[in-house]
Amino acid sequence: MKAAARSIRTNVPALRFARALALTLASALASPLVSFVLWSPDARAQPSPPPALDQAEAVRASQSVIGQRIGDHTLLDREQRPVRLAAYRGKPLLVSFIYTGCFQVCPTTTRALDEAVQALQGRFGNNLFNVVSIGFNQPADSPQAMKSFAAQHRIDRPNWDFLSPPAAIVEALTRDFGFRYQATPAGFDHVLQVTLVDADGRIVRQVYGDRPAADALGEPMKQLLAGTALPAELRVADLIDRVRLLCSVYDPQTGTYRVDYSLAIEIAGGLTFVVAMALYMLNEWRGRRTHSRGRRRG
Repeated sequence: MKAAARSIRTNVPALRFARALALTLASALASPLVSFVLWSPDARAQPSPPPALDQAEAVRASQSVIGQRIGDHTLLDREQRPVRLAAYRGKPLLVSFIYTGCFQVCPTTTRALDEAVQALQGRFGNNLFNVVSIGFNQPADSPQAMKSFAAQHRIDRPNWDFLSPPAAIVEALTRDFGFRYQATPAGFDHVLQVTLVDADGRIVRQVYGDRPAADALGEPMKQLLAGTALPAELRVADLIDRVRLLCSVYDPQTGTYRVDYSLAIEIAGGLTFVVAMALYMLNEWRGRRTHSRGRRRG
């Protein structure tokens, strides 16, 4: 009995220490800071996610370059041949930025652009404008990668090039076009835009969306083509083609352009009426003059 009492007295300090330790641990676990540290001991080493692309600011940057002339950057085509952007001057140019590692948005946008280009070629022909797709993710978007991307999506048009810029000029190149992008864990967040450049290398329009329609691109292009100077040696065929260009309208049901001659007929009718009235008034003036002279002689 005494031995048992001595044993309890001997263990009282140990019991008190254990009790104090338990209370301390319970209090520490209840602290939010300690809870965070226990949950993620290496939290300070975890990289923070990149900021999301500000869409409103990206669109403002895209619009701010309208009217500006793009620089004469040199890129590589699918066969690794150098191509200067200045080489496309003289004709309107459509420009889109893509990255070949994209498996959904960029292919969808490119195929939609292909459909729009097909409609535009049906109206304006193959030789009146050019198209360029530029891979901005370097060095991944190499000439070979751009070639594979074009082949995978079956785009092989004589007026459409897929270009790969050197990594050193990507920043200046995208800035010229007002193109913004942001790396994300899944790839890139970027503005979906097709840039329309005039024959002098100036940006005249930005068309947004993952499915650029033929009319959104065709109407400003029609204005550009209609504003180009006629050849020095004007032929009847050139005049007829200019009339066809001005009278072309987009049919949303078929997704193609057709020529509507009603406007030309109305203009021709109006001109005919003006000419007829002018001839009538001239004839009346001559008749009155002749009659007046006859009266003087009589």
